[in-house]
Amino acid sequence: MGSGQCSPVFQVIFNKISASEMAALPKDLQLDLLSEFQFLPGDLESLDSEHFGRVSREGRSLLRYRAKDYRIYFERHAEGLLVHRVLHKNTIRDFLFRSNLPLDEEDSGLSKTNDFWKLIHEAEETRA
Repeated sequence: MGSGQCSPVFQVIFNKISASEMAALPKDLQLDLLSEFQFLPGDLESLDSEHFGRVSREGRSLLRYRAKDYRIYFERHAEGLLVHRVLHKNTIRDFLFRSNLPLDEEDSGLSKTNDFWKLIHEAEETRA
């Protein structure tokens, strides 16, 4: 930057479950996913519907980012972005199929299901 100003520090924070989900992936896939998951919180103001979605319920809203065959569920945090889950799309598709939800309405279908929110709460409870 020519003006000598530095950007504020921004972090992507993984809770224990999302960190273990990432760690279970091959290293090259981890790097690919992380290289795709690079944006600033300000970018969330104008979401690209090709990669981003929103899952909302009872006043709570999570963002979903599509990276390759994975879905990264996260929300804004005081220090950056807090990643709750990193799930393969087929696990979500299987979940939607078993829940009799339309596959083309992935985000709105997930927002209405208790099992999805249990996954999120489970991840939150493990955060130390």
